[in-house]
Amino acid sequence: MKQIHSNLFYVFLLVASACHGSNGIGPVSSDTGKVMTLSLPKPDVSLTLPAGFSATVFADGLGRARHIAVTPSGYVYVKLASNKKGSTIVRLRDTNGDGVADQEMDFGKFTGTGMVVKNGYLYASSDEEVYRFKLNDDGTVANPAQPEKIITGLISRGEHEAKAIALDNDGNIYVNIGAYSNSCQLVDRQTGSMGMKPCPILDSAAGIWQFRADKSNQTYADGTRYATGLRNVVGLDWNTATNTLFVMMHGRDQLHSIFPQLYTDKDNAELPAECMYELHRGSNAGWPYIYYDQNQGKKILAPEYGGDGKKTGGEDAIDPVVAFPGHLAPNGLLFYTGNQFPEKYKNGAFIAFHGSWNRAPEPQEGFFVAFVPFSNGKPSGKWEIFANGFSGGADKTASGRALHRPCGLAQGPDGALYITDDNKGTIWRITYK
Repeated sequence: MKQIHSNLFYVFLLVASACHGSNGIGPVSSDTGKVMTLSLPKPDVSLTLPAGFSATVFADGLGRARHIAVTPSGYVYVKLASNKKGSTIVRLRDTNGDGVADQEMDFGKFTGTGMVVKNGYLYASSDEEVYRFKLNDDGTVANPAQPEKIITGLISRGEHEAKAIALDNDGNIYVNIGAYSNSCQLVDRQTGSMGMKPCPILDSAAGIWQFRADKSNQTYADGTRYATGLRNVVGLDWNTATNTLFVMMHGRDQLHSIFPQLYTDKDNAELPAECMYELHRGSNAGWPYIYYDQNQGKKILAPEYGGDGKKTGGEDAIDPVVAFPGHLAPNGLLFYTGNQFPEKYKNGAFIAFHGSWNRAPEPQEGFFVAFVPFSNGKPSGKWEIFANGFSGGADKTASGRALHRPCGLAQGPDGALYITDDNKGTIWRITYK
């Protein structure tokens, strides 16, 4: 592995305003709004990457930067989970080719997570709705003040509310609707409370819904529950090599605190797995009735439904494609189709792990970007850590006080990999030479 030191990141940084042009060169006019020049502070962490890869801080200080998308012309769009001076979408541009954004434009009035560029449109989601903006030929937004609302009325009840999105090549959009519950108990997260069966949440949440990508004001009635039994999905991507949808599910929490007679603190820290699934119409991943135990390699009956940590279940549920350690919080998934990286990365999966909060008294873990090699549509080797060091050190990882939390992933037209951080709003650009 190769250590990429901070002082290499800012060799090309421009000196201008760190707060939207207020102290720098100032705004310049644009057909799509006010464009500001940028400057960036020194990076506060060093990333560890495989040999031959290097990282640049592409932008910084954006706030809670969630998912990200890049147009064929190189405009970078970032979705924010909180307002940045009244706006929730950031458009970035590197005008001089040094790998660092030097122009910014902000627009949008809805917070959220999802951001995808597809077929001349920018798609973005709030926690209840999905919008799209028409793109001009150069990749700028034609009318940033008036997006088209294509989906509305989705459930958002303060838990797992992020509406992550992906699009296929047949005009469909897929939306995560997370469960507003940990494990569908009668009393959520209450010690000893048993699970509801059938779980009523599955009717309108805990799954992936399919809608048309070009139809306005769709509701549940216009969509199809494409897959079910998924507690919460923030990272998802359409795999063009298999022509199928892949997702990363957040596993359940609090096995020990809810059923202390059945699970130890160590069980609680390690279980259940964070799972990658390949979905087809009608797929069922089994939540809340089961979870996947990566140590046993089995689908285990959830304790809320009579399980004891050993009884298996979910005979009608699909198996994961890959099972990762528990509570790492996979928030981004990207199948790499570029030509810049070495051949082993072609069609493989990058996963951004946001990091754990509930592994105590064990150390917290995560805060890295992993990679899974694929061949012929299937994993062809063990997963590995691709980019690490976002947290700022082993002590910050162990305590969960990470400086940065990887969240979104995108591929640039040149094959570069972009990574967002929703703690400080840093955007990294990873390249290979």
